[in-house]
Amino acid sequence: MSPESSRFRSRRRTSAGGVSGVRRSRAVVLSAAVAVLAVALAACGGTSKDDSEATSAGGSAATANPNAELKSDVRMAFLPKQLNNPYSDIETGGGKEALGELKGEYKLVGPNDASASSQVSYINTLIQQQQDVIAIAANDPNAVCPSLKQARDSGIKIVAFDSDASADCRDVFINQATAEGIGQTLVKMTSEQIGGEGEIAVLSATPNATNQNAWIDVMKTELAKPENSKIKLVKIAYGNDDDQTSFQQTQGLLQSYPNLKAIVSPTTVGIAAAARYVSTSSYKDKVVITGLGTPNQMRQYVNDGTVKQFALWNPADIGYLAAYAGVALASGQITGAEGETFQAGRLGKYTIGAKGEIVLGLPTIFDSTNIGDFDF
Repeated sequence: MSPESSRFRSRRRTSAGGVSGVRRSRAVVLSAAVAVLAVALAACGGTSKDDSEATSAGGSAATANPNAELKSDVRMAFLPKQLNNPYSDIETGGGKEALGELKGEYKLVGPNDASASSQVSYINTLIQQQQDVIAIAANDPNAVCPSLKQARDSGIKIVAFDSDASADCRDVFINQATAEGIGQTLVKMTSEQIGGEGEIAVLSATPNATNQNAWIDVMKTELAKPENSKIKLVKIAYGNDDDQTSFQQTQGLLQSYPNLKAIVSPTTVGIAAAARYVSTSSYKDKVVITGLGTPNQMRQYVNDGTVKQFALWNPADIGYLAAYAGVALASGQITGAEGETFQAGRLGKYTIGAKGEIVLGLPTIFDSTNIGDFDF
């Protein structure tokens, strides 16, 4: 029964029963007040995690203890954009390696497609399982935000990696390199390979992918500079990080733009699909394929001359760094505030930058002279 209906019935009894009705009415009101107070106190008491963890999840009230001992048995779940993606497999493999060193508990979950909302149900399940840390490569920075906020409210630490979630939904973000560094590298490689002029297209992942869009924005800024005025971006296509879709998008770009000089794909699925299409077509040696890929994935296309240059960092190190950051968060060594530092195993010491960003390092450019030195 609602408090409103209780008070209504008490007033009716007062008019009919005199003083006894008034006493009963006061008793009802007093009981309701006590019940409301009890609910309010319970709400202030936190959830399944302890009070200090809930405060830390909220952000500003938490205090870092850089000398805190790293916890063992930290339960950390990795939620990539999608499962069975070669690049994501390497990333999460690095996380598994680090959690083995840290004696933590590794879990891998995720969707088979990279749609905007496909990760939400997995986050909700991980909250129910009371994970200590969730590491997520967001398909959409906003679609996952409400569920991530619920996770943080329950005391779970959130580490975004590879592709960021909204800053108010996570504790830290593990960035491969700065968006500026990646975008500038992509334009520089492309310009050098097409002689500084001509039409180019971008083959991206999904329309809402945070990292892809940030890099493309930097590319647009670079292309607007006087030194790149003869390079024209004619199309941004989306392969949805699906091999066959990316393959078909490559075919469509080449047919739609007969003067195309280069396809730049800032996604490992896209660049491999584009290279596979061009390698057996009449466009080989005529259209440049470049972007971001793994050495093992691109080796055959470098060796057969389809691809001259591409770039990347070691994706395993992203997952590795994410795991160390997650355990440092769960242990109270860091909170995600700018200027805090922590050790990340074989990668050494890292400092947290503005808005909780932790940058892995600069991308490496691969070509026929060095691709044999790498195995990932």
